[in-house]
Amino acid sequence: MSDRGGGAGAQQPRAWGGPVLEAVMRSAPEDLFVEELDGFEASGSGEHLLLRVEKRGLNTAEAARRIARWAGVGEQAVGYAGLKDRHAVTRQRFSVHLPGREAPSLEGLEDAGLRVLDHARHVRKLPRGALAGNRFGLVLREVRGGRAGIEARLGQIAAAGVPNWFEAQRFGRDGGDVAAALALFAGRRVGRAQRGLLLSAARSALFNRVLEERVRGGSWNLGMDGEVWILDGSRSVFGPEPWTGELAQRLAGFDIHPSAPLWGRGELRSGGAARSLELGALEGPESMALRAGLEMAGLRQERRATRVRPGALEWEWPADNVLELRFTLPPGSYATAVLAEIGVVRDAVRQ
Repeated sequence: MSDRGGGAGAQQPRAWGGPVLEAVMRSAPEDLFVEELDGFEASGSGEHLLLRVEKRGLNTAEAARRIARWAGVGEQAVGYAGLKDRHAVTRQRFSVHLPGREAPSLEGLEDAGLRVLDHARHVRKLPRGALAGNRFGLVLREVRGGRAGIEARLGQIAAAGVPNWFEAQRFGRDGGDVAAALALFAGRRVGRAQRGLLLSAARSALFNRVLEERVRGGSWNLGMDGEVWILDGSRSVFGPEPWTGELAQRLAGFDIHPSAPLWGRGELRSGGAARSLELGALEGPESMALRAGLEMAGLRQERRATRVRPGALEWEWPADNVLELRFTLPPGSYATAVLAEIGVVRDAVRQ
């Protein structure tokens, strides 16, 4: 099988049929709102200060550098759970290590682009991934398409979810990180942070190639023979095991999900038809090179759900050609994967 798809710019198949909408997103920063859902509560005491901030015109790394300068500490003393775009209004927490001293006045940190919503002491640095998910608010403008068809598609998505693609943000500018990962595996030297991004891009591309085959075959939200199941909201997996009424009930209730591999060392856990599909999707020369490189880099086999269902999906029409969407997603899932199942949404920032 060829190495089609898998990265930014790939023509991913839609699970629910053709597009029912054309629109523009991010015409203004206020058209995209993203808020992290906390994975834990602050302890109330400790050497770290947790800051919940609202920012615009700043990405996460830029905000972290500003916080470090304000606190008079190195950038390594600042922690955050996830990365947020600068072309949006975003809310997230940062931690800053301030052992044995009070924080400077918040007035020295705040301006039109960054506002502190609350703060509290905590016992440890905020690690990557320490969030329960993200809440999104999107305003789509210049909407074209029948309202009845759009709302019917949104109803399908609310009930049954969408394929859990890794989206363009994962693959770098113009999707170049997969090619850069191949160069890394061929011996190119890169910095530690860049290496981590390239390994993630390689893994994500392979996952997408398997998911593409499952979407084309209609099994992205169904169990296959030899399926490995992943528990909702968890990285815990089980299976393969014989199909039972209990599994069917848990699948229908979104307690468990089908999965596809995040490639690394070790034995591929799936069996039967699921294993054959996974290996067949990844047998092209580029996929084989990415697989070998990830194994040499020491990553271990993991799994990711092939579907995701947006939580609390709501919509309204502020104007005839303006659609506002609100929903939540678990960590690592992309709002653009939801938009792709509705239709063709042009990003005004990346046009």
